[in-house]
Amino acid sequence: MNGKYVHGYTEREAERLSDQAETLTRLLHDDTRYPAESRVLETGCGTGAQTVILARNSPEARITSVDISEVSLDAAKKRVQAEGITNVTFEAGDIFDLRYEPGSFDHIFLCFVLEHLADPRRALERLRPLLRGGGTITVIEGDHGSAHFHPDSAHARRAIGCLVDLQREMGGNALIGRELYPLVAGAGYRDVHVSPRMVYVDGSRPELARGFTRLTFTAMVEGVGEDAVGRGMMSREDWEQGIRDLYRTSEPDGVFCYTFFKATGRK
Repeated sequence: MNGKYVHGYTEREAERLSDQAETLTRLLHDDTRYPAESRVLETGCGTGAQTVILARNSPEARITSVDISEVSLDAAKKRVQAEGITNVTFEAGDIFDLRYEPGSFDHIFLCFVLEHLADPRRALERLRPLLRGGGTITVIEGDHGSAHFHPDSAHARRAIGCLVDLQREMGGNALIGRELYPLVAGAGYRDVHVSPRMVYVDGSRPELARGFTRLTFTAMVEGVGEDAVGRGMMSREDWEQGIRDLYRTSEPDGVFCYTFFKATGRK
């Protein structure tokens, strides 16, 4: 799979992904439910944070979850086993070279995968033959350019920009959410529909301030600090100020909003 995971494979990153999935379950996943006995392919399952939600929402579907990282697959297996989930099979595989017969699946699901690929359209094109006629694809991505907050901070905005730049250098695209419609439609899917899903956080929503602003978004940005400072993208003093300012937006008088994009299409 060309493209690298900019956030790394640390235990803390696995915890952040779990926090993110749990916080965003209703916003992103409530309208993704698959019928009994349907065959579902989840590509780029990572440590299984989204897998657990998929399986809970569709307990009688048959889910095959694939990732290129054996480390992530091991973590995903343990997570699913701990939840007592039995309708998921894990397999190692490259999204660009999956060895399944054409028409093997009724549905395909990708969440936070395309942003890490140098050629996301080709990935979508390679997945399309694996769907049966009329089968569906669901793609969810974020867009770091959609982050807005109060109090505003030039240092915080630059810190986010460092993450965007680092991901671009690694072959990914942290702004991919806005491109989902042309990507999915351009890969040959029909009936493509994209819906924006905004996370809005203010002082009346302390659980979101903790779960999303602090533990999901700011923790994600903070995680690339050594790379950003080490490459001279920001001074350490400015970087630390930017991170403090991002955390500041989670205080009772702060506001933070971010938009995810969810695309669906049909073969």
